Amino acid sequence: MPDLAWHQAVSALGGTPVPTDLVARYSEPHRRYHNLSHARSVARDAVTLVPLSSTETAVLTLAACAHDVVYDAIPGTDEQLSASWARDWLSRSGLEPYASRVADLILMTIKHSADPSDHVACALLDADLAILGSSPADYDAYAAAVRQEYSAVPDEAWRTGRARVLNSLLERDKLFLTPVGRNRWEGRARRNVARELGDLSR
Repeated sequence: MPDLAWHQAVSALGGTPVPTDLVARYSEPHRRYHNLSHARSVARDAVTLVPLSSTETAVLTLAACAHDVVYDAIPGTDEQLSASWARDWLSRSGLEPYASRVADLILMTIKHSADPSDHVACALLDADLAILGSSPADYDAYAAAVRQEYSAVPDEAWRTGRARVLNSLLERDKLFLTPVGRNRWEGRARRNVARELGDLSR
């Protein structure tokens, strides 16, 4: 569970774990994709993508657990509030020296861009996009779940906005920043994204 991973990472960095509302937030009823399962998957996948020290692993785990802890389908604002949440709770655990780094990692998920030399950030961003490279059935379930999270958006506006996001992904030279991520997910991700884009235009 993300809360267990969070507490273990806090302890690994020398902090004092304190109860948080992390599970309650990820369990909110309006979430269909950005839920506990997603947070768990990102935390699991991220640490497998690049060689890391124990400190880097803990920092990456904290960012993965908290990256969508605030989610109201408001891009940019959600990430900023999630970063603030992480900074606050890490300070309560006595981990002020790591709070800014974790918050900065979360903020990188806004544009999904990182310096290639920042292996921790690249691992987080790749794990966050891993669903794009899943099986067609799992990808379709993801796309449907995200649409439900944006159910207040009219269909035409949704198709326009979603197509813009998908096109921006396909225009990238590389969807995944780590060699392992590209090997695992790049080809299938591009096929899935192109297929959804075609469906949106029908």
